[in-house]
Amino acid sequence: MKKVTNNRPQYYPDTQVVCACGNSFTVGSTKSEIKVDICSACHPFFTGQMKYVDAGGRVSRFEKRMSRAQKSASKPKKKNKKGQSSITSAKTLKEMLEQVK
Repeated sequence: MKKVTNNRPQYYPDTQVVCACGNSFTVGSTKSEIKVDICSACHPFFTGQMKYVDAGGRVSRFEKRMSRAQKSASKPKKKNKKGQSSITSAKTLKEMLEQVK
């Protein structure tokens, strides 16, 4: 007879969840302790306060990209030798075929 082994993870019925804001509560989990950055006590959706939830610096990177894009959009377009804008409008098929002739 084969011996049956139990390959299930250890279950902790009183796992302590600790938030960065200081709030803590208990849940059942396979981990003995859980640390979180944000919980229902400090999340803007539940508190009604407007604040950025940014653990990885994503908001600041986005704001930097937006400021660079706005600066480049406000610069005048470069002109080529003929005095035309470097950005040309799309040509129709008829115009392209006429250039080939």
